[in-house]
Amino acid sequence: MPSATASRFRRPLAAAACLLAVSLAPLSQAAPATPEREVNTFIGTQDDGNTFPGASAPFGLIQVSPIGLHYAGWRYDEEKILGFGHSFVSGAGCWEQGGQVSVLPVTGSIAPGGDFDTGDAKSFDQKRYGARYTHDGEVGQAGYYRVRLTDYGGIDAEATALTRAAAERYTFAADAGSGHVLVNVSQANNRHRVTGSQVRVVGDRAVEGQLTTLSFCGGHQYTTWFRIEFDRPFKAFGVWGQAGGTPGARFSMESEHDPYNGAWLSFDLEDGRSVTAISAISHVDIEGARENLRREGSDGNGRLLGFDAMRKRAQADWARELSSVKVHGGSKDERSVFYTALYHALLQPMTGSDADGRYRGYDNAIHVADGWTYHEYFSLWDTYRSQNQLLALLRPQRARDIGRSLLAIDAQGGWLPRWGYADFDSNVMTGDPVTPFLADLWRYGALQGMEQEAWQALWKNAEGVPPLESRHEGRAGNANYLKDGFVFYDRTFPAKGMDVDPHQGGSATLEYALADCALAPMAAALGHADAAATLRARAGNWRKVWDADLAEADTGFAGFPRPRMQGGEWFTPPTGSYDPRSHYGFHEGTSWQYQWLVPQDLPSLAQAMGGREAMGRRLDAFFAYDELLADPEGAARKAWVAGPYSYYGQYRFNPNNEPTMHVPGLYSLIGQPWKTATVLRAAQTLFTNAPNGVTGNDDLGTMSAWYLFGAMGFSPLMPGSGQMLLHPPRFDRIDIALENGRTLSVRAPGANDGVRYIRSASLDGKPQAATWVDVGRLQQGGTLAYALDATPDTQGWGTHVADAPPALCPAVVQ
Repeated sequence: MPSATASRFRRPLAAAACLLAVSLAPLSQAAPATPEREVNTFIGTQDDGNTFPGASAPFGLIQVSPIGLHYAGWRYDEEKILGFGHSFVSGAGCWEQGGQVSVLPVTGSIAPGGDFDTGDAKSFDQKRYGARYTHDGEVGQAGYYRVRLTDYGGIDAEATALTRAAAERYTFAADAGSGHVLVNVSQANNRHRVTGSQVRVVGDRAVEGQLTTLSFCGGHQYTTWFRIEFDRPFKAFGVWGQAGGTPGARFSMESEHDPYNGAWLSFDLEDGRSVTAISAISHVDIEGARENLRREGSDGNGRLLGFDAMRKRAQADWARELSSVKVHGGSKDERSVFYTALYHALLQPMTGSDADGRYRGYDNAIHVADGWTYHEYFSLWDTYRSQNQLLALLRPQRARDIGRSLLAIDAQGGWLPRWGYADFDSNVMTGDPVTPFLADLWRYGALQGMEQEAWQALWKNAEGVPPLESRHEGRAGNANYLKDGFVFYDRTFPAKGMDVDPHQGGSATLEYALADCALAPMAAALGHADAAATLRARAGNWRKVWDADLAEADTGFAGFPRPRMQGGEWFTPPTGSYDPRSHYGFHEGTSWQYQWLVPQDLPSLAQAMGGREAMGRRLDAFFAYDELLADPEGAARKAWVAGPYSYYGQYRFNPNNEPTMHVPGLYSLIGQPWKTATVLRAAQTLFTNAPNGVTGNDDLGTMSAWYLFGAMGFSPLMPGSGQMLLHPPRFDRIDIALENGRTLSVRAPGANDGVRYIRSASLDGKPQAATWVDVGRLQQGGTLAYALDATPDTQGWGTHVADAPPALCPAVVQ
């Protein structure tokens, strides 16, 4: 995912692991290792994994986590905690306004000339009052977070969260006579992109308000309402604004030009050193936040839930979610990596409807989700490749609600989204990701009863372009694509967001062609034969950007995708020659990385590369295969693309980014499944039980889901096909509880003993010669068993052409 900020420094892996071992020591001694306690929420918080360490429920509307100076909200080596925010997107690669409502416990004097000088608004700047902290004793579990603030005499901060309400408990030092809670509504994620805010002190136990912020990558504005209630009365209060603080005042409102706005609440600690705050947010209105707090933050009798009671519920929720997949074998670190990846994959898309079912639609009107849950935050360019299929397999009812949410967006906003944020399309990223996303939901059975509605929305999207007045960008390059078969390359083409398809005409053409093929089976199954034929034909448009004469001297390979200009001529840069490793025409990648984005017709792609053997040699160069064999545990970090934003100038596999996630499986499709096993095992070395243990941005669970499929022994292939590629799993046994009451058991004795290769496979005791199986068969449950060996059999399992899955959209023979 894009970012204006690259990684500035990288902590060595060993050092990060040592820090983590120290910080989690109390956790390992405190309780037995159940799935929710196997989770280590610090994984991905370093080196631009961009996860957050704090508390969230599965698919939760609210999260509580520390805010620092990093563009995505938090980084493991932050110097200070500026506050605890209440809304986070996990793993996003662009600056994110998240955090919202920054809360921090402090001590000291709030008075003229005091620690918080009421005559000086700058003393209420969270960059000034932010607290230093220690990783010693810090705990990050599923549903629970704890950290010690070393400033202000030492304060222990804890957080937990349910779907729509969260709790924080602040325990002050024994000698602290009084403590304060600062509620900052003007700085959010420290980006000063709050465009307006209000705060109001209500009675002697509550504060509420709203703030309007800019979204992901600086997009459209949206509003968050909040309410925070305390378990005890505060003895004093006040608000601050641009002019400073006003003791006893209850209301403050500021605009985008006024960077200071908030409230303080002061507590007498003589009767107890702990203060608990129960909070809730809403994207609908203030009543939504109040209702969310009443329904989920109280006991049903008008009393707030205690912190420990909410934590117990939160961790029980996570125990149910995580225990649906049980791994056997492997080390404690390997299990922690697995369950943390599952945790990250189950965080989003986030719940968007309030406890009363209301949600704010893409028409800015209030709608009601009656009997289902509306979802928000759809990073579709990322999630259509792995996380979507994982949810559709493990959580089909959740996937159904997600699909219904996307169709509601189309109905209310006029078009399907590309990167749906709160109640609008941010239009970040390129291509047509919503089509393969929904096509897979259809193929996995998650759109039953909504098929025709989904088809109409997808066909409209495939055949048109949103009007200029629409917020949606859709297939912005569709006019030329439908006319000439390719998206032309034009860096000056106007965009409605950060990206637009003609800016990356080469990759956009490949993405459109893939999307067309993904939709074709759905069209055929629903009786739209002519549309299906059209879509299958357009799936071959990848050839329109394939330059058979484009050669690279360094590697000796010829034939690469290349962007075309509007008139059809090949793009040639000012230097006079086009380099397949350049940045021209491809989104977050190069021609080397995008040459593989033809999963709809691998036989034709192999032919374009000179045949299966030539394609195999090109894959070997791409993966540095000889280096992987020589150093299975270390070569991936040395030979592949190392930086999360090192998109260009590359010809190697980029494990940090989405466009090449499917490529390890291509070996199996040309009869070399042992090489798929080698590459996937090498990729798994990049996922570790350490803060830098996610490769690149996790992108709302996408990279985590990719790892999970690799570890479970099967991975999705072409969207819309339902094809699952078989490969060696990571663990000796994995039991997957499906929502239909059945269990899918994957058994592979010895899988954890280094790189292993498939000697044979069986499904419910019947030999499985093919390298793939239909997802519908996996949804029935049963036992998928692998017999593994330390030595590959280059003439055995999966090496014959007939063992590979058929092309979903093969070339049309004239």
